[in-house]
This record gives sequence, structure tokens and C-alpha cells, in this order.
Amino acid sequence: MVDRKKIEQAVRLLLEGIGEDANREGLADTPDRVARMYEELYRGMDEDAAVHLSKTFAVDTNGIVVEKDITFYSTCEHHLMPFYGKAHIAYLPDGRVVGLSKLARTVEVYARRLQIQEQMTSQIAGAIMEYLRPQGVMVMVEAEHMCMTMRGVAKPGSRTVTMAALGCFQDNPQLQQYFFEMIRR
Repeated sequence: MVDRKKIEQAVRLLLEGIGEDANREGLADTPDRVARMYEELYRGMDEDAAVHLSKTFAVDTNGIVVEKDITFYSTCEHHLMPFYGKAHIAYLPDGRVVGLSKLARTVEVYARRLQIQEQMTSQIAGAIMEYLRPQGVMVMVEAEHMCMTMRGVAKPGSRTVTMAALGCFQDNPQLQQYFFEMIRR
């Protein structure tokens, strides 16, 4: 749970640390605004993917399910700067499916935390395997990291791509290729 008072104190100290007057008109309400923003940005800390993935529906067929271009926004835990992009998810049901919005909500659970992309990708795949119990899952995340594009090496437009494959996707190049073809359409 976010401690708004601590965040407000920290923002005041940060403003003073960079040489600002935290009490001037334009900044007077900034600590409160930042604290409220952090409640929203890091709401995933208090959420559990099981809540979203526990309501499933029986299906007669077990064709592959692909949900692509799920937009997300996250924060790099190394520099506290945003990274954002798209997540693509495929799973092969084992008699049960989940509502499509629940896949997007699962992405949000993990994106709305201090995070690294590699871990987020694995967490999404792991949660789907654990709670939905499909035959397999594959997750690909493509993101631009402001800690790399706005500072440091300063290479705007560069994207980082991470993948996780579990179950039947792990060692099946045909399924993996099908996933790549589906997300590129």
C-alpha cells in the first residue's frame, strides 16, 4: 500500500535537493499530486493476477488464443523512469479459457509496479500458466525505456524485446513461429 505522507515528504526533499522552492506557487501542490499519481502508477503492488485469471469458461476446442498489442506503462526500478510498449500473449487452452480483458488486466498487474521488463514478461507468463493452466503460454513484450532514450546513451526509438515460453510453447518451434506470424499481422 502506498504511503502518501512519505511520498509527499520525499517529493519536498527532492524539490529542495534540485534547488527548487517547494513552497512556491507552481510547486506547492506538487507533493500531493505526485503521491496521488504514484497510487495510480503502482496499484499493481496490491493486486493479484489470480483474481483476474480465476474466472474461466469451458470450451470444446483447444485452438490457440492470441491477444496482441496490449498497451502498458511501467516504471524501471533502476532509474524510476517510465518504460512503455506492447505485450503479446498466446496460450493453448486445456479445456478452459479466460475472458480476453483478463489477459490485459494481468499485464497491468505486473506493469503497475517498479519493474524490469525481463521479470515482467516472465511474471505474466508464469501467472497465466499457474492460474489458467493451459497447455502452454508464450508472452512477448516490446518496450521503449526512457532511462535509455532520455538519458545515458540517449537512443530514442530503440526498443527492448523480451519473451517467455512455457509448456508446449517452450520446445515447439512450430507453435512459436505461429505466434510470431499472428502478432505481425
